Amino acid sequence: MPSFCTIAVSCFAALLTIGELLAADAPHPAAPNPVAPLGGALVADRPRVIVSSDVGGDDPDDMQSFAHLLVYADVLDVEGLIASPPGKGRAKDIHASLDAYARDYPNLKSYATSYPTPQRLREVTKQGAAEPWGKNGGQPTDGSKWIIEQAKRDDPRPLYVCVFGAITDVAQALKDDPSIANKLRVYFIASWNQQQDKEAFAYIDKNYPDLWMIHSNTTFRGMYVGGNQTGDLSNVAFPEQHVRGHGALGDYFWAAKRDIKMGDTPSILYLLRGDPNDPTQESWGGRYVPRPGRPHWWVDDPDPAAAAPKGFAGAKSVSKWREHYLRDWQARMDRCQAPKKD
Repeated sequence: MPSFCTIAVSCFAALLTIGELLAADAPHPAAPNPVAPLGGALVADRPRVIVSSDVGGDDPDDMQSFAHLLVYADVLDVEGLIASPPGKGRAKDIHASLDAYARDYPNLKSYATSYPTPQRLREVTKQGAAEPWGKNGGQPTDGSKWIIEQAKRDDPRPLYVCVFGAITDVAQALKDDPSIANKLRVYFIASWNQQQDKEAFAYIDKNYPDLWMIHSNTTFRGMYVGGNQTGDLSNVAFPEQHVRGHGALGDYFWAAKRDIKMGDTPSILYLLRGDPNDPTQESWGGRYVPRPGRPHWWVDDPDPAAAAPKGFAGAKSVSKWREHYLRDWQARMDRCQAPKKD
């Protein structure tokens, strides 16, 4: 007959085995998401913003970025929308996005009375340069004049210029009134856009070494490369489930392109979450490193650890926040569908 000790040991071993099995079958907790960056328009002061875009041109991602921008217009002081292709794309294409916004505006304003009226946004929509600057400098446009006018307004806040397209009108504004340089903060989605007007960028680079500039050449690609793309967070599934059919802006987005690219959106995400005064800190729109010799110019982080798949430098600093900014945008698109319930 087995001794009492033998029986006790056997029972204890059995309990351990059962516990291990239960632990194996139990759901494992998901890896914790990174803590959201501190600061930004969603939790702090409203930034002043001008958007210069080639919306309506050959790449439909600007239309996607406009749909995103407009559902966040309640936390931004949108002071200008400039059509600055060059080539295709005109102010009428910005007005097309505002047509969609106007249809959703009754629902949107039930969530926040700070959403600007469609008429107000139409009033600040301007036509910029339709052709590249040229080696000898271009001519003033309604867009470049508007940048100067807003920069010279009596407002202590800096003026952020988010450049979705060519940087032509920014260069022209600086050329015509250099005194505005210390008021501007430029977030330039460079890459292909820079190639559309090399002369305009070269003029700024040569003549304004102290200009506050985020030069995003590859970091912005974290918007659609890398990050959590499982389930409904994928580039295809997210628009299908959370954008299509969500008001007129959702339909506007879907008609332009049915998967996420939105390569210009990080310039807006930068203002929404994170400290916009310090590009070296974490933000939804990326983290950048100083350009040597330039006190207020930041570029993509060359550290391989910061690269997204396909080797895009710095892009992981955007894609790491993918679940955060997509879920937030999901809630914003829901606003387009129905007014807020009391």
